[in-house]
Formats: sequence, structure tokens, C-alpha cells
Amino acid sequence: MSTLRALRPALPILIGASVMLSLAMGLRQSLGIFMPPLTRDTGISVSDFTLAIAVQNLAWGLLQPLAGAWAVCLGMRRLMVGGAALYTLGLVLLATSSGLAGVVLGAGVTIGAALACTGSALALAAASRPVPVAVRSTVLGIVSAAGSIGAMIAAPVGQVLAQDHGWRIGVWGFVVLALFMLPAAWTAGKVDALPVPRQSGEGDSARAALGIALRNPLFVVMGLTYFVCGMQLVFLTTHLPSYLDLCGMDPMLSAQALGMIGAFNVLGSLFFGWAGGRWNKLVLLGFIYTARSLVLAWYFTSAPTPAGTLVFAGIMGFLWLGVAPLVSGWIADTFGLRWQAMLGGVAFFCHQIGSFVGALGGGLIFDLAGSYTLAWQIGVALGLAGGIVQAGFAWSRSSRPGGTPPPMAPAQ
Repeated sequence: MSTLRALRPALPILIGASVMLSLAMGLRQSLGIFMPPLTRDTGISVSDFTLAIAVQNLAWGLLQPLAGAWAVCLGMRRLMVGGAALYTLGLVLLATSSGLAGVVLGAGVTIGAALACTGSALALAAASRPVPVAVRSTVLGIVSAAGSIGAMIAAPVGQVLAQDHGWRIGVWGFVVLALFMLPAAWTAGKVDALPVPRQSGEGDSARAALGIALRNPLFVVMGLTYFVCGMQLVFLTTHLPSYLDLCGMDPMLSAQALGMIGAFNVLGSLFFGWAGGRWNKLVLLGFIYTARSLVLAWYFTSAPTPAGTLVFAGIMGFLWLGVAPLVSGWIADTFGLRWQAMLGGVAFFCHQIGSFVGALGGGLIFDLAGSYTLAWQIGVALGLAGGIVQAGFAWSRSSRPGGTPPPMAPAQ
């Protein structure tokens, strides 16, 4: 009860950040459901559509560190509200596009830039500031879990509208949902009025803070292995609808699978947010990457069925956004809150390079080979390597004097 009372003043900020993140991630993760009808209608190829998604992820990754640094100077409210407006504009451009240029500009450049201001880095940085350190990891898990609900709403809404009225009406439905991000971002921006606690050694400038982080081997390894996370997740959100369509499955199964991912995302984010407050966050990251890879290998070596697809989506959903509270929480614990969004953005850049590869690489392999076999095999191999390196390195460093707490012991 005392914890609930302590969190009560922070609730408007936490709710605003959760709604903004939920819609930003849910709409973005559901764009793949429009790929089959959009490519047929506009005459572009699968690799053309995935180029737009790849550009989106690259723009997001390139701009995320800058958005995190600007948040310190300009305030989070300006960036988040501006990002919500830009997100809506990107969807309008996509809904009215007639060829590759419009798809790349709308779904790619514009939405990518918007996500840098409305995605997990700024949303979780806003949620970190008004809560006590003792419950920070759990709160970040709750906000990440709320951020998973968007896919449960967006995917079915978009699929139903696209099936009944065409893909353009489906995208216009997304435009309506995106408008709700504006008041949510404004409310989350109340965090600007709160003081930022200072932490020794955090750096007095963005350059100094970045230098401190890059000299920390744990940060460097975490950033490099984050590549695996982006590659696997964006490969799935972009190409799973196409894969199911290729296998002759009901188009609604794609929306159901994305909705299932969103539903189990909630449970996974809550669990890993809670677990990150008790065990080594970086070892838990390695576990997630390894487990995802094994699940991917199981699904793509089996004959796809509706039941198997939904089970697969549920397991992947549980392992999906649990990385967000772990990464954000570890950065806040290690480097402080002032530059949390920027440093999270630097690590996230590696994630987005992986996303670029997962989206575009999957499309190119499909166009050249006529199947996704080589694409998922590469994803599994790199995922296993990244998971083992992340967990092993974090474990070895935690056993040294001055290292992080061992993974199966309560965090201090």
C-alpha cells in the first residue's frame, strides 16, 4: 500500500507514457498485415515494401540518440507531442500513396522519425523519473506491458477494415488510432516539471556521458547484441503475414498472431520487469535472445497450422518487449537518469541496424529464393550466438570485484 501511495502522483505521467507507447508500437508492429494487398494494388514487390520498413527502422535508430539528447535541452513534452503528430502524418501519407515513393516516405522516413520521439526510449525515460528506485524496474515492466496492448487493438482493427473495405481504409483506421497519441504525449510530458536526480560520474554533457558509456564493456556488448533483438522481431512483424499467406492460411490468422504477440507481451514485460529488479538484467537479456532463437527454429521447421502459429506467437510475445525494461533499467541504474534516453538511443541504434537487416534482408532473400528458409536460419544462428555472448559476458563480469550482482542473487 505504501508503494501505491508513493506512485499515485506519478500515475498521470505513467498512464500517458503507456498509452503513447502502446499506440506507437502497436501500429508499427501491425503494418505488415497490409503488405499482401498493398503490394498487389500498387504494383510494388515484397522487397520494395520491406525497404520502406527497413528505412523506418534505420531512421528510428539514427534519430533516437539525437531525440534523447534533445529531450534534455528542449523537454520531453515538445518531442513526444511533435512525434505523435508526425506519426499521424506518416500514416496519412501511407494511406494516400500510389507507389514506392509514397510508401517509403510515409511508412519509412516519417513514421521512423516519429518513433524516435514516441517509442520506448523516451517513454521509459519519462516513466523512470517520477518513481522510487526500488520499484523502477517493476514500473518499467508495467509501462512496457501497457505498450504491448496496442498490437492487440491495431492488428484486428486494421485486418477487419482491410478485408471489408480495402487496405487504404485499414490505414485510415490507424490514422484515427494515432490521434489518441497526442493527448497521451501531452500528459506524459508533465515529467518535465520534475527535477532530475544527479548521479556521480554521469557526465555533464551528452559527449561526456557517451564517452563514459562507451568505456564500459558491458554497455558495448549489450549494444552489439541488441542487433539480434531487432533483426528477429522486425523479421517476424514484417514477414509473418506474408509467410502465412504463402502457406495458404486465412489472412485473419496474421492479425490473430500479432494480437497474440501483443497479449503475451503484457505478461512477458511484467515478468521481466519484476525479474530485472531481482536478478542480473544483462544475463536475462541473453536468456531472452537464446530462447527466442530456439522457438523460431521449432516453428519454421514444423508445418504451419493455425493452432501452432498461435502457440508460437504467444511464446514469442512473452519474450518480446521484456528486453525494454531490462535495457532501460540497467542504463538508468548504471549511468543515471539525465542521459538515460540518449544512451538508450545509442544502444537502440544497434537494435535498429538489426531491424533494417531483418526487414530488408528477409524481403531480398524471399525475392531471390522464393522462400524464407535461409532468412530464418540466419536469424536463428545469429540469435543463438548473440544470446550466448550476452549472457556469458555479463555473468563473467558480475563475478569480478566491483561487477554487477550475480544473476541468481537479489540486486542490491
